[in-house]
Amino acid sequence: MIETLLGGLLGGAFRLAPEVLKWFDRQGERGHELAMQDKALEFEKLRGAQRMAEISAAADGAWNTGAIEALKEAVAAQGRSSGVGWADALSASVRPVITYWFMGLYCAAKTAAFIGALTAGGSWGEAILHAWTQADQALWAGVLNFWFLGRVFDRVRS
Repeated sequence: MIETLLGGLLGGAFRLAPEVLKWFDRQGERGHELAMQDKALEFEKLRGAQRMAEISAAADGAWNTGAIEALKEAVAAQGRSSGVGWADALSASVRPVITYWFMGLYCAAKTAAFIGALTAGGSWGEAILHAWTQADQALWAGVLNFWFLGRVFDRVRS
């Protein structure tokens, strides 16, 4: 009788075992599918972000190209005369007037610094050394390079 009872229980357990294993297998499959969907979603997010970056880079490139073209046109337009004599003369005088005004203001400020150093009791040498700084040297080098190297480049281009 025990054998019958054990046989029935074991038969039922063996019959139930594949169903339990299938249930665990389905749970694993569902977890795996969910993980794969999460990975696919992450991949789509990355691909979308990359596509947006590409679109943004293309838009920036197009904008920069347009900006450079607009700047070229503006510079070219400044070089053309309008045909109105006084307007062309005024336009041609803007840069020299600003340059002379700046240089006059700069020289006045340096002269005031020099005189202030002399008035404070410094010697001529000390006054010159304090009035002429490294920033002045850099500015002077820039001005000389602009005027004299510009001529060299103009000759090379012609």
